[in-house]
Amino acid sequence: MLLPRATPLMPRRSLRTLLAVSAAGALAGAAMPLSHAQSTDGPRILTDRTGARTPELTTEEDGFLFAVFGDRTGGPPEGIEVLAEAVAEVNLIDPDLVMTVGDLINGYNQTPEWMEQMREYRATMAALDCPWYPVAGNHDVYWRGEGRPPEEHEAHYEEHFGPLWYAVEHKGCWFLVLYTDEANPETGERNFNKAECQRMSEAQLAWLAATLERTKDARHVFAFVHHPRWTGGRYGDDWEKVHGLLAAAGNVRAVFGGHIHHMRYDGPRDGIEYFTLATVGGHQGGTVPSAGWLHHYELVHVRDDGISVTSYPVGSATDPRALTDEVVTETARVAGALRFQVAAQPAWDAARGGAGDFVLRWTNPSTRPVELVGRVGSRDARWGFFPDHLQGTLAAGETAEFTVRAMRGPGGLDGAFALPEVTLQADWLAEDARFALPLRTQELPVDLGRLPAPPLPAGEQVLVLDGAGACAVIPARQVDLPAGSHLTLECWYMPGDCAGRRGLLAKTESSEYGLFVSDFGVDWSVHVDGAYRQAAAPPGTLTRDRWHHLAGVWDGREVRLYVDGRLAASAPALGQRTTNTLPLILGADVDRAGNPTSFSTGRLDEVRLSSAALYSGPRIEVERRLTPERDALMHLHMDGYAGPWIHDSGSRGVRAALRGAAALELISE
Repeated sequence: MLLPRATPLMPRRSLRTLLAVSAAGALAGAAMPLSHAQSTDGPRILTDRTGARTPELTTEEDGFLFAVFGDRTGGPPEGIEVLAEAVAEVNLIDPDLVMTVGDLINGYNQTPEWMEQMREYRATMAALDCPWYPVAGNHDVYWRGEGRPPEEHEAHYEEHFGPLWYAVEHKGCWFLVLYTDEANPETGERNFNKAECQRMSEAQLAWLAATLERTKDARHVFAFVHHPRWTGGRYGDDWEKVHGLLAAAGNVRAVFGGHIHHMRYDGPRDGIEYFTLATVGGHQGGTVPSAGWLHHYELVHVRDDGISVTSYPVGSATDPRALTDEVVTETARVAGALRFQVAAQPAWDAARGGAGDFVLRWTNPSTRPVELVGRVGSRDARWGFFPDHLQGTLAAGETAEFTVRAMRGPGGLDGAFALPEVTLQADWLAEDARFALPLRTQELPVDLGRLPAPPLPAGEQVLVLDGAGACAVIPARQVDLPAGSHLTLECWYMPGDCAGRRGLLAKTESSEYGLFVSDFGVDWSVHVDGAYRQAAAPPGTLTRDRWHHLAGVWDGREVRLYVDGRLAASAPALGQRTTNTLPLILGADVDRAGNPTSFSTGRLDEVRLSSAALYSGPRIEVERRLTPERDALMHLHMDGYAGPWIHDSGSRGVRAALRGAAALELISE
């Protein structure tokens, strides 16, 4: 018989494992396996198709899934909410059972506080749809203050959580829970930082040896502790006794521990894998989340021939039944509208500085409430904002208006100048859940007047593109063209690596126009009357490290593409151009959120956008430095900067803001 030291915690609902406690206090496991649909009297693949490849059959075995939770304690009180979220997620996954690795409550207290924290933890775990089994940690048993009993909170733990060490059987496997916070037998001290206090009692070792003998015919055995004593150091070498027993058994597959609040793998050793978990609500510094400093739980898939172990960050599981058409449609609508309308903007004098107000408005386009948070700041530390934090919950169709005072001292349009930005975060609030939308960062315009021309450079300058984020961005309002306006978009371009899809000059997103240089070909597209009209030169048209003149023309009737002064392609394009409010990107394409994508490599020069169809016929004459054109809305000679913007000699003084590693460099030709 396996004799527990107290009655184990009974789960709220158990579908797969029932624990029966005998009158003598013996703990026995009675498994209730799920029925597996297996065909024993007919084929396992049914089809009326002939001549097709036969799919491989699955292996029929009695596998199951269990979860392991890390430390809950040592963090802020809000950690209990992380635990509750993990419980809800694990219910979606529906494992057979959940194990813990200790530190269930904050502890280090006296009886009244301990009882309150115990009730909070048990109430949270009661929402699990499967049995769960606790491990005792130092936070669960250590006492602080007057009246310390010899066994501290051990008696409380066993009364309300279960035995300090015990074993549970399920589907031919055994789960062993060990206790790693026994007192020093000579001094009575409990201290997980002293090796001499990290000894397992003879009573527990004897129980473990007897239990391993009892479970020697089990398919698999798993052990669970709080302190990862196998790591040595302050834990000493007492674990070698335990490991020797586990290894000799021959069927112990893994040991799971916690306490250190980050993940760590120390196996396999003698066929036993050693896993240390981080946290599920405990203190979490997040040093390197991708390397194991995070809130998570582990899922263990047990099969006849072994186990697989996977870690899932808390917050990563989704109930697909919750993603109704309303949720999908409405959240997409909010995400697409997650941008402030700038109803007023301040003017700023570079010489004197000054202050002024932004008036920012946002309307909830959804049929549900939206919680909106905005944070105002700038990469230029000379700006100040009040307030810099905007927040509100907007009902369906409601408009919120925020006024932000922006202040900046003198400093001019030097290399450190940057505009204010607001980062928007929004949660769409369903009846019983919230859906977090991706963050959006929006540049806030400031009335700077027409920017001064920079000093002429010592030689010809070009824009360098690296294919990995370097580009320049022009807001849509600065290159706005009426739907019926003709246009010419042109540049000089020296390709780098053009393999794959590459945007060069584009504001295309089921609308507008763009030049692409994918696979060393050239594609000029204009969206007219609901469809793209394209004129394209085939892959291989462009030569790497050689300057090419590219020009796309739309005259209201057709699109024309010129490459190096020759008409490369044309196509009918009669109708109205489809406009949008997305930026024009130099060196990339643009996505529906206005972000650059599909970056180009190489060098770019003499970018010009004109509100006229400048070129016609089979051949055109172009100069390496384009001459001024009266219809040019934008003309970037790449002659220099004004703050973060490339100087524009066009009629509107367009501001092309550099992004990523984009920079102007002098060339020899």
